Amino acid sequence: MDNDNQIDKNNFFYQRYRYLGKYTPQSFLFNANLQEFSQRVCYLSNQETFGKMSSEECYEEIELLWQQLTQSFKALGIDQKDVN
Repeated sequence: MDNDNQIDKNNFFYQRYRYLGKYTPQSFLFNANLQEFSQRVCYLSNQETFGKMSSEECYEEIELLWQQLTQSFKALGIDQKDVN
């Protein structure tokens, strides 16, 4: 297969989008954390949809991810009104 036609699996499954907001180091890091959160939620949702985990397990995992995201929110010193 030609190198130009090869697909990088990581870029295909775990796409990153560039940050388009007002740049501050905190908002840039929060955006990266938010993208990671959304990718993991998508993965967990797919696992539940295809019967690889129960709804309760999926909910608990997403709840844990949400707690981690809100902790990163606080650790970065970002006020919730700054991202709304």
